[in-house]
Amino acid sequence: MASPRVEINYCTQCRWLMRAAWMAQELLTTFETELGEVALVPGTGGVFDVHLNGELIYSRKEQGRFPESKELKQLVRDKIAPERPLGHSDRN
Repeated sequence: MASPRVEINYCTQCRWLMRAAWMAQELLTTFETELGEVALVPGTGGVFDVHLNGELIYSRKEQGRFPESKELKQLVRDKIAPERPLGHSDRN
């Protein structure tokens, strides 16, 4: 089975590259051995979407806000390693 792939689609017009890169770094640091790749995909029109293996797991437009780091880690964990604790990033 192939390692999970995360895509972070971000708006270049809005200058959200640094936010996308920070989220990618957070995911790669947390899921060092579980993730195979985190890709940054430039877009336009205010997009900030996160896909895991092609499935949309977070959309800024749908939620009306950016994801918190903790929230995004939980979403990824729940899909790729539900038994894995996230320490301080775990739900209460």
